[in-house]
Amino acid sequence: MDLRQFKALTFDCYGTLIDWERGILAELKPWVAASGRALTDDQILEGFGEAESAYEAATPSKLYPGILADTFRALGKRWEVPASEAQAAAFGNSVPRWPAFPDSAGALQYLKRHYKLIILSNVDRASFAESNKKLQVTFDKIVTAEDVGSYKPNPGNFRRLLAEVEKIGVRKEQVLHTAQSLFHDVAPAKAIGLKTCWINRRKGRPGGGATVLPEGDATPDIEFPSMAALVEEHHKQATAG
Repeated sequence: MDLRQFKALTFDCYGTLIDWERGILAELKPWVAASGRALTDDQILEGFGEAESAYEAATPSKLYPGILADTFRALGKRWEVPASEAQAAAFGNSVPRWPAFPDSAGALQYLKRHYKLIILSNVDRASFAESNKKLQVTFDKIVTAEDVGSYKPNPGNFRRLLAEVEKIGVRKEQVLHTAQSLFHDVAPAKAIGLKTCWINRRKGRPGGGATVLPEGDATPDIEFPSMAALVEEHHKQATAG
């Protein structure tokens, strides 16, 4: 695929640019361990993914800190781990503590020279603003679940994305949706007719981690194991003439 055909890259944030699995585990592992429960990292992440996606679908208008707090309470019941309201609230407000992947800021700064950059994220504006500080780039548009009133993979989120992209003079065929989650992003983006780039951050590891299995066609148009690899390919194509 010629990456130079696109004028805009639309991004998922959490899992793609922000290392949400590391952030989630940093919050949940000590809590689980303190109870004496023995759960693997993948068990924790998979439990999170199942509960989080269920609450996003069931309560689409709830802000993401509330989704996380509900997820925390549900995991406490599921794993029989004591979960106080203070702990649930702390996890709900944990997004600003989640780290960026080491290659994210540099990759975005490079790509900003060649594309419009747009965020389509399943969080609230306040949480994303804190994460954006770690990414060190100014996005041309930011669309959150708070703005739309629903969570990906709802097609309404992608329709809103396309409406915002059109406002900056970019057509659908000039957009490459770039994301880690096959469930939240690649499958619904393909269903609405977008080209897709899979940043396969879990390459070589089994299972979906914090992301549930996708529904529908989730075959990406192009795949990279990291943002750095995407930048390397773009640079190669740009310098090849």
